Amino acid sequence: MPDANEPEPPTSPTSPLAPYPPLPPVEYRSRAPEYYGFAAWSLTYILFFVFLLWALLPDEYIIWLGITWYPRREWALLVPSWTVVLVLFTYFMHFALAFYNTPRFSDMSTITGTYPPARACR
Repeated sequence: MPDANEPEPPTSPTSPLAPYPPLPPVEYRSRAPEYYGFAAWSLTYILFFVFLLWALLPDEYIIWLGITWYPRREWALLVPSWTVVLVLFTYFMHFALAFYNTPRFSDMSTITGTYPPARACR
């Protein structure tokens, strides 16, 4: 087992085991994706908690918190419902367009395709 203080042998682009181009050492890799991921995860949970407070708390508590304007409560049901409808409509349209673009059974491209392969023997 090589010692940790020994320099690594040079890598070659022709060797099947050497990464090419060589990967940067671990200490030089950016940790920004971890920070951005944690920030996005935290912000998602905070916004969901605020959404639940807005949707479930009575008006008196929201006004007591100092919030004088907020959307009507019906949006707490309308936005998720329409989101589900939009997703289902997207699946439906995907299948409908696939069926629409499928050639008929009587069409020759059903068997051979639009671009048949070239003949092997001429």
